[in-house]
Amino acid sequence: MGPFDVVAGLALAPIALVDAAFLLETGLGLFPGRAPPPPSRDKRVVVLVPAHDEELTLAASGAGLVRLLGPSTRVVLVADNCTDGTADVTRALGLEVVERSDPVRRGKGYALAFGRDHIAASPPDVVVVVDADCEIDPAGLARLTDSVIATGQAAQSAYLFRPAPDAPPVVQISNFAFFVKNRIRQRGIARLGGAAILTGSGMAFPWSAYRALDLATGNVVEDLAIGIGLIELGQPARYFDGATVRSDCSSDSGSSTQRARWEGGFLAMARRHGFGLLRSGIARGNWRRFWMGVHLCVPPLSMLLAANIAVTGLLAVAALLGVSPLPLAVAVVLLGLLGLVVTLAWTGEGRMHLHPAAAARLPRYLAWKLAMYARLLTGRQKVAWTRTERIDP
Repeated sequence: MGPFDVVAGLALAPIALVDAAFLLETGLGLFPGRAPPPPSRDKRVVVLVPAHDEELTLAASGAGLVRLLGPSTRVVLVADNCTDGTADVTRALGLEVVERSDPVRRGKGYALAFGRDHIAASPPDVVVVVDADCEIDPAGLARLTDSVIATGQAAQSAYLFRPAPDAPPVVQISNFAFFVKNRIRQRGIARLGGAAILTGSGMAFPWSAYRALDLATGNVVEDLAIGIGLIELGQPARYFDGATVRSDCSSDSGSSTQRARWEGGFLAMARRHGFGLLRSGIARGNWRRFWMGVHLCVPPLSMLLAANIAVTGLLAVAALLGVSPLPLAVAVVLLGLLGLVVTLAWTGEGRMHLHPAAAARLPRYLAWKLAMYARLLTGRQKVAWTRTERIDP
């Protein structure tokens, strides 16, 4: 084996390890779990709704929040730095609202901390965070909170977009990638024994855990930070597949803003915490900490596919120049396996999110995402907590 063969193998090794993690999470998540038992437990619940300039959204989604009210269930909306009629619309719906105004300390985490301070006078058994543009049915809410009471652990429900067959192709592909991340991979992580990845909406906490969290930060991916915080507290969250929270998908421009916020924040958290969690997970023999580190080292699907395509192309050129074809063969197999598990996810539950004709626009989607990553990595695209433009249902 010559030196160039060794270089080719070393170049392939990192992407092969990352691919293996993605394939494990996705492959193990392809099959639905058992149906959860019907809701049965009595408990006090607060549904906490952080909202920033959501007057128009609440006109459509407010009825879904009203349906969650019950003898032991409060819905509390935090109108955070709003410049519209969010608070007035909330009161008109008959829901509880608290208003926060602080132009310096801005972000969803601050809103969640403010809401926590408000409900602390009469604390619930379970706090459920639901975004203002999302909807969860009362039975799903009851099952989710049952699971928190039964286990004493925080739980993340499946957070998905509603199917939008008439949406632009780029939006459909983005929605499908969101489905793979938030349902398929979450199932796989749960079957691997890892901690759930909190996704910002449809996440439920026992009060004892919620009051201990460091929430008052401007982190744009406060949900991911909260999940890591729970691991640090020794109370990792679980994924609960028996409840689903849904929202309408974004428009083309809204998808760009939203994905930049989520993925820019994810990449920043990965750089900050990924390898540290890996090392400390190994040192402490803590599997959940270790796998959270592994998950953070796996880039978003479009970046992963692009990296595999680029490495495969480079190894093909190297093979033509006389380097061992073995690394190229491994790269081709890995790329094929990635395509296989993604296709299986689509033929199973993902078909409703992505029309076959839209899937043909995948190259354009990859180009769009790579341009977004370039802006994020060079600092030319800023991320902040802003209202996302939705496609009208």
